Amino acid sequence: MSVSPQTPDTVLRRLEWTVLRRLDGLLHGSYRTLFRGQGLDLADLREYQLHDDVRHIDWNVTARLQEPYVRQFNEDRDVTAWFLLDTSPSVAFGSGATKLSVLAGFVTVLTRVLTRHGNPVGAIFYSDGVELVIPPRTGRPHVLHMLDTLMNFKSRSKTSATDLSEFLQSATAILSRRSLVFLVSDFISTPGWGKPLSQLARRHETIAVRLSDPAEQELPEIGLAVVQDAETGEQMFIDTGDRGVRKRFALAAERREQELHTALTKAQVDCLELWTDDDLMDSLLRFAELRKRRAFTSTNLPPHLEVVS
Repeated sequence: MSVSPQTPDTVLRRLEWTVLRRLDGLLHGSYRTLFRGQGLDLADLREYQLHDDVRHIDWNVTARLQEPYVRQFNEDRDVTAWFLLDTSPSVAFGSGATKLSVLAGFVTVLTRVLTRHGNPVGAIFYSDGVELVIPPRTGRPHVLHMLDTLMNFKSRSKTSATDLSEFLQSATAILSRRSLVFLVSDFISTPGWGKPLSQLARRHETIAVRLSDPAEQELPEIGLAVVQDAETGEQMFIDTGDRGVRKRFALAAERREQELHTALTKAQVDCLELWTDDDLMDSLLRFAELRKRRAFTSTNLPPHLEVVS
């Protein structure tokens, strides 16, 4: 599957000029709040204040001084990141740009941002089962290797719908060390992937990245047409001018939205929406703002006052 006739180095240079420079500047000083590391070093002790997490109370010091004291930590922001990439046939769809090209741009930008801070990044490609695993590494050559693999990767042919449950279970078995995980998919899958996602999110900081195209939400009125399921190859002849057909299509899309929202909420996983007709930079900045706001509210307010969006 090819996202561009250009070389990986040319694509990366273009992204570095158009997205990475702006993104890195705007995220400067906020990196820690977006992607948390796994190591904690004790830095200091101080008196307990109203907004403090009670789990950080040092009970030995509290008992000696007869005043509640909490531990303060320096958080190590180094983290191993993994991209779980759904490369099934439905991801190749796009009414303008394809979801696949959006996936490639997102992975390239985030991989470069993370590796520039010294964090190793790896990837797992999935279509009809796990097809490729790229072990975590750092450095610009590794980013180019990831991009080259994305640009030239060809999924095996398949005749069944994508099963994200199988993908998540396989990924959980592969990821032995606690990591930052980006699940990049259009989430067009057989039901039942919510529980495996919850299990993955209990051990790893998990972010869902959903790839969407406007034509998947509202059926365009183009008259009589043959539509084909990209995953199974099943075809159907429909009249897109029929209001009933368009209404049933919209209701099915709305039902998928509700099921997706419910599954992500239960798993307590943040979701970044990437649309084929949207600017990647704008999408990343909206998500960065959400992450910073949640990090602030969870750190500085008591639980009953936290903002839930």
